[in-house]
Amino acid sequence: MAILEILHFPDPRLREQAQSIQVFDDALSRFIDDMFETMYDAPGVGLAATQVGVAQRVAVMDCSEDKNQPIVMCNPEIIDMRELETVEEGCLSVPDHYDRVQRYSWVAFKAQDRAGTAYEMEAEGLLAQCVQHETAHLNGELYIDKLSRLKRDRIRRKLLKARRQAATG
Repeated sequence: MAILEILHFPDPRLREQAQSIQVFDDALSRFIDDMFETMYDAPGVGLAATQVGVAQRVAVMDCSEDKNQPIVMCNPEIIDMRELETVEEGCLSVPDHYDRVQRYSWVAFKAQDRAGTAYEMEAEGLLAQCVQHETAHLNGELYIDKLSRLKRDRIRRKLLKARRQAATG
């Protein structure tokens, strides 16, 4: 397994529309393992393939306290949502920035696992938030798109400044 590089906003690859997974093979399974290792190492509760520069519709999540409930979503589609609420959100691709956004507190979705087996699942709370967040990534959207232009521009400037400072050492 390997730790993958997580792209940071404003990298344009984060805006790519992910393509459906058609082939469920050993290479996909190894990539999913690498995504889990990267997510746990970050640490985070979810990671979409687009966040590591791969435009395929696959995301991994584990919102459990003990990090022992991994979920793989290939070709996910949210099919029902209920109860809009305001929640605090962050993102591995927007490091050290958090803000309040609107998400549904309950969702139902369908997806495929790493072997291509279709499943449906209901999620609430943090898991529902994570499903929405990771599915949005696969559509080229970031949680900061829900913020004002002023806030997005401020975040962009801070991240670009931090990147420049890191490059000059």
